[in-house]
Amino acid sequence: MNQKKFWVWKNQSDTEERTLELYGAIAEESWFDDDITPQIFRDELNSGAGPVTVWINSPGGDCIAASQIYSALIGYPGKVTVKIDGIAASAASVIAMAGDRVLMAPTAVMMIHNPATEVFGDKKAMKDAIDMLETVKNSILVAYELKSNLSRDEISKKMDATTWMDCRDAIAWGFADGILDKEE
Repeated sequence: MNQKKFWVWKNQSDTEERTLELYGAIAEESWFDDDITPQIFRDELNSGAGPVTVWINSPGGDCIAASQIYSALIGYPGKVTVKIDGIAASAASVIAMAGDRVLMAPTAVMMIHNPATEVFGDKKAMKDAIDMLETVKNSILVAYELKSNLSRDEISKKMDATTWMDCRDAIAWGFADGILDKEE
């Protein structure tokens, strides 16, 4: 495997709660057309049983990798708790939506925005890119809509505006369920 893993399992015990850390960028290389790296992630996730705690401090990254991690976590049969101790921005905020429970440090932030890409070419290439971005936005909206208590239109407007949330805003809008405290 020539890709750098951006996730770290801190505890892979079969008998205890397992801890997964997603610190830094989500995938330094695209997971598009990559069958190996997502499978390694799924294999590691499914190598144990029981609850998993996912710690996130990430500015975001590759939306394909985020989608595959989100899907693996929501498909995992055990309880998934997400704890944001710094930032969950962009693609990392999508992964956070997979938590059965999402907790944020009092000082943590979450950010949602429209997807972006780079494109080169003529006007057809530009139109194709716009259509692709709209499709990707709609797919991200579904994850936010399933977790939050906002309407699709409200979420879309927040993505258009690039919305930063502290823990209280994230809880009020349903993107998070609570604040991390000393016991957690």
